[in-house]
Amino acid sequence: MTQKKVAVILSGCGVYDGAEIHETVITLLRLDQRGAKVQCFAPNIAQHHVINHLTGEEMPESRNVLVESARIARGDIKDISEANVEDFDALIVPGGFGAAKNLSDFAFKGTECAVQPDVLALAEAFAEAGKPIGLMCISPAIAAKIYGPGVVCTIGKDADTAAAVSKMGGEHHECDVSEIVEDKARKLVSTPAYMLANSISEAASGINKMVDRVLELTQQE
Repeated sequence: MTQKKVAVILSGCGVYDGAEIHETVITLLRLDQRGAKVQCFAPNIAQHHVINHLTGEEMPESRNVLVESARIARGDIKDISEANVEDFDALIVPGGFGAAKNLSDFAFKGTECAVQPDVLALAEAFAEAGKPIGLMCISPAIAAKIYGPGVVCTIGKDADTAAAVSKMGGEHHECDVSEIVEDKARKLVSTPAYMLANSISEAASGINKMVDRVLELTQQE
């Protein structure tokens, strides 16, 4: 079997204003354990805001999404504008509020949200190429923006977020933290992760299944 190449989009560093670190590390670990070659990407833009993760309060400073994401990727990360769908077999987007604040503005505009243009262009390219995508935590909230009406996904069991997904045209399926929801027609796999998880091992139970399934789907023509 040829080594699979997976693009991972990060949204900063830290659950409240960037990529969820546990979700990202679990994803990267599982991909490595399964022999995949990974390249991380992030948009080279200013974060929406910076949150003090000790107090939960906003800090009077500005940070860059790509620079902050580089912390998790150990510096091995590229500007998402350089990403080419032809170089990869699959795409995965960890959650964290950065997915709803930096990769999109879902946290602020809800059903009227827009996805950051470079992120949307890359995700749409994977969708159009029929290549699998994995979304977790809050990131499935933008699934309908990528795929259009009828896309099947999960954010777990949060009623308000599920209602927003449905209003945007998605078909939301409730899901336990250790399970995945697959849109077979679109090769989209989603899992709740920290939308439901109470521990890192609970988050990993679903994320590992999602990563495994995404990699399986890369072998289907």
